[in-house]
Amino acid sequence: MALMPKRLKHSRKFHRGRIRGKATTGNFVAFGDFAIQSLEAGKITSQQIEAARVAANRLVAGQGKMWIRIFPHKSATSRPAETRMGKGKGEVDHWFAAVKPGTVLFELGGVSETLAREAFKRQAYKLPIKTCLARRRHSI
Repeated sequence: MALMPKRLKHSRKFHRGRIRGKATTGNFVAFGDFAIQSLEAGKITSQQIEAARVAANRLVAGQGKMWIRIFPHKSATSRPAETRMGKGKGEVDHWFAAVKPGTVLFELGGVSETLAREAFKRQAYKLPIKTCLARRRHSI
């Protein structure tokens, strides 16, 4: 099931906007032991998030716990083909998460590092941005 907001405060149709700067929130491993972190800015659709989740879950097979740290809040619209100009903005086509460099996308806990590495490698194939593995930093 593709992720999308249940309800919105204002409109369903957003301005396109730009993704600028580095992530200041959601940029550290908070729940699990290992995480996959973005290295560049981009838009990740709800279908890509779901495909990455399924790819990792099939490998982990109930051994550990996975956390999804991103959610597709923004919508992208599209117009039908061969439509003339001036008839307003198109209908909502899909939902996406705007991701900045440094954002933690997924986390895994309760698994070995080799298994986490392989799971995140499979997830990286499903995502449109470059990613890397991140570990939890234990405080003293």
